[in-house]
Amino acid sequence: MEAIYQLLFNELQKGTRAPAQNCHEIAERLAAEVNRICKESKRIQASGEVESWAKTLARHRLTQCLHYYQLGSHRGRLELHSTLSAIVYRYISPSASPSSYQARLMLIEDFLQGFYTESLNAFRRENELAPRYRPQTLLELAEFMAFTERYGKRRIPLPGGRSQQLIILRAQTFSQQQPPETSVDMEQVAEGVSLESDSTWNDATVKQVREVLVASEPESAEASLRETVIKELMAYLEEHQQNDCADYFALRLQDIPASEIEEILHLTSRERDYLQQRFKYHLVRFALSHRWELVHQWLDADLERNLGLTPQQWQAFQAQLGSEQVKLLQLKQQGLILSAIAQALSCTVTQVEKRWFKLLELAWDIRNSSVSGSGASKHE
Repeated sequence: MEAIYQLLFNELQKGTRAPAQNCHEIAERLAAEVNRICKESKRIQASGEVESWAKTLARHRLTQCLHYYQLGSHRGRLELHSTLSAIVYRYISPSASPSSYQARLMLIEDFLQGFYTESLNAFRRENELAPRYRPQTLLELAEFMAFTERYGKRRIPLPGGRSQQLIILRAQTFSQQQPPETSVDMEQVAEGVSLESDSTWNDATVKQVREVLVASEPESAEASLRETVIKELMAYLEEHQQNDCADYFALRLQDIPASEIEEILHLTSRERDYLQQRFKYHLVRFALSHRWELVHQWLDADLERNLGLTPQQWQAFQAQLGSEQVKLLQLKQQGLILSAIAQALSCTVTQVEKRWFKLLELAWDIRNSSVSGSGASKHE
């Protein structure tokens, strides 16, 4: 433990501008955590390489701590928040109303605020700190943010030999809980009138309730349809075990730049590019096969609108179709179900789906080949 402490202390002094006493305290805490893990882990004890494991664990914690230190207070908090938000995004959804992207973000904010409090209490407990301890220096804040990331990602054993990250278990529990009933005067809240001074509801709570009321107002048809597309795509990615694609999609929805996505998901530029291409592949499969009606309705590109093609594009599209494709298109326009179309074309349902996919892909290419400027954003 002394060697580990010395390693951490020296690196903290070299990598930060923190006072020696601050480096000493944090090096001691990290060394104690590493020592505790090595003692409690049967796998490490049985490996016969306890010292090697200790150095690896120590360097991992050191790297995390210095990373948050170099980011600084503001950027460090943003990165931690984005990292944890991406993990829990698909596990938290509004329970009493149709899933809305903005409503989901508000729930994630509420959940993470509670999780940060839980993490701070765990940090105090595991490091035997005072009940009122709070990080004061930048290095202490970096230490706590690194701890919070590790704490959230801890694997918790489950029945059947499975395990799950702690933060996901917390998110699932949070999402299942119903909001408590309140006796707040909703008319006052909606109008923004402050409650009596002896009320147990503070201004922040009243503001939050007002925001929820506003968020619960009926959305436009297009916004509601967009949220349905997002929810369905997330479910599709999870069903196909593409969790990293779902994380990537959640970050893209927040307009996070590629460089920050790489940092949050711990990817190189090449790995992020590969993930992006894989996500696009599944996006196309989802849009042209899995839920093509939903997506094309949102894009104003359903069959009633000639798949979103202009009259000139529609003519060019039809000119490229073979006789079987023309018949398939006509049967689709008549609203026949897949089994009826398969019978009419003397083929299987699977073959109908594949042929329809090719037909939609052709229309997609024609439509997007001329989409530019402001009109591109919805179709991309």
